[in-house]
Amino acid sequence: MAVKIRLQRHGKKNFAFFHIVVADSRAPRDGRYIEQIGSYNPNTNPATIVLNSERALAWLNVGAQPTLTTRRILSYEGVLLRKHLAGGVAKGALTQEQAEGKFADWKAEHDAKVAGKKQGLDKAAAQAKKAALDAEAKVNEARAEAIAKKKAEAEEAARKAAEEAAAEPAAETAEAAEPTAEEA
Repeated sequence: MAVKIRLQRHGKKNFAFFHIVVADSRAPRDGRYIEQIGSYNPNTNPATIVLNSERALAWLNVGAQPTLTTRRILSYEGVLLRKHLAGGVAKGALTQEQAEGKFADWKAEHDAKVAGKKQGLDKAAAQAKKAALDAEAKVNEARAEAIAKKKAEAEEAARKAAEEAAAEPAAETAEAAEPTAEEA
């Protein structure tokens, strides 16, 4: 029986997440499995991976073959490195303490990279939000200036109309008050 470590699709259309399972290679993709060892959600940035690395390492040691995607996930989580270091310990190339030290160093470096990426994403999001707020403030300021300009023009037109209206009755009264040449 060929055993594979592979992904089992769940979720809805265009928003999938996956269970990482150990299954017989003849079983359907979303069908029967032997053991579920984790989950993978590519919809988050960075992708969320929950993995029982001890069980994954145990299955790798008894001959389970990971698919390409799960091999990358196992490598990302350090399971393949631990298997490699365990092989070195078995051959006598290094001691168990040295292997644990190398894995701890790798894990610290890996965690620092992931934390740096998350900080970079947070900083980029904050900068994008600030830029959007600045752009919105500029648009609002331009709109306020345009409204103020229209209001000033309307007030000027109303003032001129009031002056003309006030001047027109005064002109009519002046004409009525002046005697014409025929009357005199």
